[in-house]
Amino acid sequence: IPMSFFLAREVDACTHRVRVYRIWGSRAPKQELCRTLLLYDYLATQATDGVLQATQILQAVLTSLGPIWPGRMTLGGVNLGDVWRHRQVTGVGASAGLIPFHKLSQWLAYSLLEPLAASGLTVAGIDTLTGLAEYRNGGLFIDLGVLTPQDRAILEQAHTPDAEIIVEWRALTVALLDILAHHIRNVLGVSAEEVPLTQVLEGGTWRAGRQIAWERRGDGSPPLRLLSDGTVF
Repeated sequence: IPMSFFLAREVDACTHRVRVYRIWGSRAPKQELCRTLLLYDYLATQATDGVLQATQILQAVLTSLGPIWPGRMTLGGVNLGDVWRHRQVTGVGASAGLIPFHKLSQWLAYSLLEPLAASGLTVAGIDTLTGLAEYRNGGLFIDLGVLTPQDRAILEQAHTPDAEIIVEWRALTVALLDILAHHIRNVLGVSAEEVPLTQVLEGGTWRAGRQIAWERRGDGSPPLRLLSDGTVF
C-alpha cells in the first residue's frame, strides 16, 4: 500500500506540472518528462494546430530516455546513447568522427506513430527519421550480396557494437535503405507519402532479412556475429 500510494502521488505531481507547462505554453524541460506515461501529454503540447513532427517525437524520446543506455560515451555531460566512432567520419569540433544511429529510440518513435494518430494528432515528416540500423535490415544486404566483406574472416569473428566493422555496416544499412525505398516507390509508381519508409521496413526489409537469415543459417542469426547486451540490437 505505501508503495502504491507514493507512486500515485509522484504521478499526480508530475501530471500537475505538465499541465502547468501546457497552460503557460512553456516547453517542458527534461526533468519534467517524469515518466513515459506522460510522453503523450508533453507531445500534445508540442503540436501546432494538431500537427506533430516526427522529429519532435524522437527528440522527446531521446531527451526523456537517453540516460537509460549503459556504458555509452558522453559529450558535455550528456549520454549520447546509440552513437559510435569511425575513423573515416569527418566533422568539426567535439562531434567529429561520431555517427548517430539511435536505433531503439527511433523504433520506439515509429511505434508511437499509430497511437498518436489514433488520439487525433497528425504526425508529419515521418521520412525525416532514418531507417533502422539493425541486424535484420543490415543482414539482408550482406546475405543478398549487396554488401560483400573485403575479408571473409570477419564473418567468423564476433564483434562488439563499437567495432568499426559494425559501425560501418550500420551506416551503410541506413544509406541503402533510403536508396531501396526510392527504388521501390519508382517501381510501384507511388510517392513517399503513400509508401513511407516505415512500410518499407516493416513489410519489406526487416521481414525479408529475417526470412533469409533462417534460410541461410539454421538459427536465424545475422551474417555478422554480434556481442551485444541487448541495448543496441
